[in-house]
Amino acid sequence: MNIITVENISKNFGEKKLFEEVTLTLGDTDKIGIIGINGTGKSTLLKVIAGVIPPDTGFVQRVGKARIMYLSQEPDFNEEFTVLDQVFSGDIEELRTIRAYEEALQKTVLDPQDKEAEKRLISLTGKMDALDTWSMESEAKTILTKLGITDFGKKIGALSGGQKKRVAMATALITPCDLLILDEPTNHIDNDTVAWLEGYLKDRRGALLMVTHDRYFLERVTNRILEIDRGSVYSYPVNYSRFLEMKAMREELQEVADRKRKKLLENELAWIRKGAKARTTKQKARIDRFEELKNQESYVEGSDVEIRTVSSRLGKKIIEISSISKSYGDQVLLKDFSYNVLKDDRIGIIGENGIGKSTFLKMIAGLVEPDRGVIDIGETVKIAYLSQEYTILNEDMRVIEYIKEAAEIIDTVDGKVTASQMLETFLFPPDEQWTPISRLSGGEKRRLMLLRILMEKPNVILLDEPTNDLDIATLSVLEDYLEGFPGAVITVSHDRYFLDRVAEKIFSFEGNAGIEILFGNYSDYEEKKRQDVKVEEEKKVKIPQKKTREQGKPKKFSYKEQREFEGIDQRIADLEQKLEKTDEEIEKFATDFEKLNALMEKKNAIEEELEEAMERWTYLNELAEELGLL
Repeated sequence: MNIITVENISKNFGEKKLFEEVTLTLGDTDKIGIIGINGTGKSTLLKVIAGVIPPDTGFVQRVGKARIMYLSQEPDFNEEFTVLDQVFSGDIEELRTIRAYEEALQKTVLDPQDKEAEKRLISLTGKMDALDTWSMESEAKTILTKLGITDFGKKIGALSGGQKKRVAMATALITPCDLLILDEPTNHIDNDTVAWLEGYLKDRRGALLMVTHDRYFLERVTNRILEIDRGSVYSYPVNYSRFLEMKAMREELQEVADRKRKKLLENELAWIRKGAKARTTKQKARIDRFEELKNQESYVEGSDVEIRTVSSRLGKKIIEISSISKSYGDQVLLKDFSYNVLKDDRIGIIGENGIGKSTFLKMIAGLVEPDRGVIDIGETVKIAYLSQEYTILNEDMRVIEYIKEAAEIIDTVDGKVTASQMLETFLFPPDEQWTPISRLSGGEKRRLMLLRILMEKPNVILLDEPTNDLDIATLSVLEDYLEGFPGAVITVSHDRYFLDRVAEKIFSFEGNAGIEILFGNYSDYEEKKRQDVKVEEEKKVKIPQKKTREQGKPKKFSYKEQREFEGIDQRIADLEQKLEKTDEEIEKFATDFEKLNALMEKKNAIEEELEEAMERWTYLNELAEELGLL
């Protein structure tokens, strides 16, 4: 069933065209992710569909009485509300009923003889039942707890910015609606909370429309992608990985069509130059066709951000962290932590919000002093630090002026490049370089800050939540840049995909001032945690099983086990050969998506069978040793 119909909507920001003539429908089973380069109008499109701002042309129509809940990047709050008041502020009847019930309950407790209060309490209990307020309040508290908010009576004004945004998220999730609209929902929440939100939205009934840069989120939650590209909106009825394939096909077809158009234009131009006279209908039509071809907008291949700056030389001594401790009041963030940063370290930092991750980066950057211990920075170290906060103090500056403050000309692997050329490479075309910074979108400002610190030729990079507000195109190239960066990278991030691409060590802040160091990326960390849980569970059930096995120890192989023991080595060899042959086929059909998909499924099945065979080999050989056969 359709919920929203969008017909020929367009929107401009000053002289900048964001999108035009967009037509689409949103159904009740759609889970849609909107992607595009920063500044293309993703958040604006959400606001138009939500009815927050009107389109310049066209219209948005709700079907029937469809209810919409919209969570912006900067939600409004009543500072005097409690957390629970704020969550229920969208539904005043439920909020008033809860408050009246609490007052009546308190009065009855204080004076059990007050019959009027008792009657009112009974009446309100019935109303709570009728409105199903009990379950709504319980669900609200559950969601708040999952989002890291446990003091439900705390005033909104006493919360941090991140906590306020999580309360706003809970409000959006608890409010009944047919279409839930979320603008960057994964910003400012930790990895575990992102994983929980992913599962919640995946299972939630009703339509979902969101802007997010989290590629795992898009892959696992969405069933449709809307891409804003140069003013047009393209719809793909697939998740993120299939979208990438279909986008590549679309761009290839556009290139082919543009080549044909240019060839036809050349032919028509040659004919016009011969001196065609517009004396006949046929000739006039041909001249009109030439004018139409000439005025068509050429296909422009998507610009990729490229970062080719040269880093400064890095000596042997990088950063030596010796027994540092840090506390704020009674909260101990770090205690006696030591680590020597290596030249090629790629460290990803994870942990709950408020546990000290950003403080740790600030201590390394020299912005915060440890309470005890020493952080010794090598003489050749040049640190670039990208904080979560905007650090552009004067937003009246022009874009190019801000970059020229860092350097007017920089050395790159391709030679010398001016600040203007670097801005153009970084998706700021010449006509936008004299734009005041105050007129940029949040993502464009973030991209500008990133470009500035990279232009200063650092050899150690500290990134605090770099994926906040950056578009996927910029993130992809940043990941490529960091992969080849000849220095150390330390990043705090909740973006699991980004950590999988960048990190080779994980610093997991576990609370109680402890940091667990694991080698590998985020997926390796998750797998280790799963294995740890599995081992603990097996320990609980293995103790009685071990005694039973020793008491009933077999005296010999069963017939089936004997046959399996004799053939297990050959079975493993055959499977390994199959796996090798499948890998060769995968290389051969690397560009055939349909064949490649079938081969990948075949490879996964062989790998699972091989893993099971290896487990059986281990069991049978251990049993053979116990029986004295080996």
